[in-house]
Amino acid sequence: MAIRVGIIGYGNLARGVESELRKNPDMELKGIFTRRDPSSVKTHTEGVPVYSVNDIVSKKDDFDVMFICGGSATDLPEQTKEYAKYFNVIDSFDTHARIPEHFANVDASAKAANKVAVISAGWDPGMFSLTRLYSNAVLPNGNDYTFWGKGVSQGHSDAIRRVPGVKNGKQYTVPVDAALDAVRSGKNPELTTRQKHTRECFVVAEEGADKAQIEKTIKEMPNYFSDYDTTVTFITEEEFKKNHSGMNHGGFVFRSGKTGFNNENDHVIEYSLKLDSNPEFTASVLIAYARAAYRLEQKGDYGCKTVFDIAPALLSPLSGEEIRAHLL
Repeated sequence: MAIRVGIIGYGNLARGVESELRKNPDMELKGIFTRRDPSSVKTHTEGVPVYSVNDIVSKKDDFDVMFICGGSATDLPEQTKEYAKYFNVIDSFDTHARIPEHFANVDASAKAANKVAVISAGWDPGMFSLTRLYSNAVLPNGNDYTFWGKGVSQGHSDAIRRVPGVKNGKQYTVPVDAALDAVRSGKNPELTTRQKHTRECFVVAEEGADKAQIEKTIKEMPNYFSDYDTTVTFITEEEFKKNHSGMNHGGFVFRSGKTGFNNENDHVIEYSLKLDSNPEFTASVLIAYARAAYRLEQKGDYGCKTVFDIAPALLSPLSGEEIRAHLL
């Protein structure tokens, strides 16, 4: 019997989940929940009902796993711990500093309800986190490096669009090639924030806006651009739609370490991602961990989990025999 899944929300990530579920025949999308008027939501999957989120608790026996596709700033800290009272749930909470707090809140809800909740699944946190853990365990004498990009930063792009005089804008995080080369060579460099990444901003200005002032405001923005070498390029609305409508991203995780009685041998572990669609790839990770959440519930292993707590075999639709024969 297929795992019955639902989606809360219908933004970019939720549509990614809807898209990629089609490639997982052991799962069936049984419904989408929205804060909007359900009649206004047009899905890509024929026959899938759209419900008001206000009706979600009444459907608690109809779903095996619920994907929570809200934002990390305000949605997920409340939604995940609340819905873990009624469903096995999974989210992509990515505010790294608040993960311990989020875990504790969700764990209490899930354990009290005999449910499984997987938090912070995706690529960072998520796949990058696993790489860091594996690499640290294998090379205890070493250094970690994480680079993001080249890719779209949704938060920084939103910050650009809030600048007076900006009609539209998008920001790309770009790793510095010299820093990447230094890490790859095993030099174990000490790198500042500015040395690791640059930021490229493409801006559509409103007619008559002061472009010099817009550029100055962006480059001096604390917590976003002031600590980076930032370029601001003004383009037309047509060029923006043609060249900057995608959601690409990616990055690199390195562990550079030494072995030997005198630390004479150098080793570099590198894991990289190049993503055409950040939401669709993140959704693909969520789907694999949703399968694991269902299996954990079947075993009675309740509570909150992260990618660190879940055995790799639980992610795959293949049997143990098939995994050992083909992937080991």
